[in-house]
Amino acid sequence: MKATTEGEEDAEDVNTPRDATDSSESEVTDDGEDDDVEQPDSGSETEDSDDEWKDSRTPDSGVNRSLSCSECGQQFNNKRSLQSHMADHSAPTSSSSASEVQAGLKLYGCPDCGKCFNKKDYLNKHMKYHTGEKPYGCDVCEQRFRVKSKLNRHMKIHTGEKPFSCEVCEQKFRVKSSLNRHIRVHTGDKPFSCDFCGRKFRNKSTLNNHIRIHAGEKAFICDVCEQKFRLKSTLKSHMKVHTGDKPFICDVCGQRFIGKSALNRHMAIHTGDKPFGCDVCGKRFSENSHLNCHMRIHTGDKPFSCDVCEQRFRFKSNLNRHVKSHTGERPFGCDVCGRRFFQKSALNGHMTIHRRDKPFGCDVCGRRFTAKPTLKNHMRIHTGGETA
Repeated sequence: MKATTEGEEDAEDVNTPRDATDSSESEVTDDGEDDDVEQPDSGSETEDSDDEWKDSRTPDSGVNRSLSCSECGQQFNNKRSLQSHMADHSAPTSSSSASEVQAGLKLYGCPDCGKCFNKKDYLNKHMKYHTGEKPYGCDVCEQRFRVKSKLNRHMKIHTGEKPFSCEVCEQKFRVKSSLNRHIRVHTGDKPFSCDFCGRKFRNKSTLNNHIRIHAGEKAFICDVCEQKFRLKSTLKSHMKVHTGDKPFICDVCGQRFIGKSALNRHMAIHTGDKPFGCDVCGKRFSENSHLNCHMRIHTGDKPFSCDVCEQRFRFKSNLNRHVKSHTGERPFGCDVCGRRFFQKSALNGHMTIHRRDKPFGCDVCGRRFTAKPTLKNHMRIHTGGETA
């Protein structure tokens, strides 16, 4: 039973077509490094064949010389050995040597992509990538897999089994390849470097994602709004905008968020924690990215430029809003009257008209208004024409 499982794990790496991808299984092996998957071990077979080869040429070895290969002349002491040898034979040319046969030529070619294998069993497993066949199903969640080894690995998610433990911090992992990648956190090893800028990375998948920055590649496209993303994870997060899914909830106020990072940022409102301070004006921020954006006010840096009119902006969000003035795009529509707006904030302001909501009140006379700019204009009555 063990031999079968190992064979399937071997075929897992051997069978993957050059251009085949599987999004449902890429989370485990995005680095392309399955350290826990052993490669096919043909050493014992070669050793046995070498012994037979030597025996066939040893005087008085008892070999039946009538049982010889018609292609390479190798002799065998029984018909079964000869038949097994012929099955792995690639019908070499007259100049081919018997050692080439023993080296394991790849006889079985894939009709779809042309990749070759030295065993028909490997070809059969490989063909599942083209046919989409996934014969192994999880009894718990019904997710399906092409090879049994990946089902076995998947089952550890349900069982919680994490047999591979880090000797440094004792963190546990389901697969050995994940442990091997984790170890680099402690060693500081970054073996993958970018050919463009020289930046180094611990994981190949992180390098591949980084390369897209230089290539300008945004391969992941939203089916709803056609917005493009460099990373699949970013697209998944974006899709929650359309589905309305907000699985992360604030324990303090109950507000819900699309991603955990957004929840963490929100929590700073309750904790009041602002660890990042501006060296120029002393203003403090809950996130380093907010501080970096703020610094552009002092430096005058405007890194975002409009391709149409070349107007420059400090923030990308301002550029995105500006671009709509050229395209005429008004993606935010009122469900009541159909009026459309460039920005969601403008739509929200407009909706107060239909709701008759007047959230902005005058501190002097108590009169209320639907929009803050209207309140500011009203305040001139009390201030003698000057805004407060």
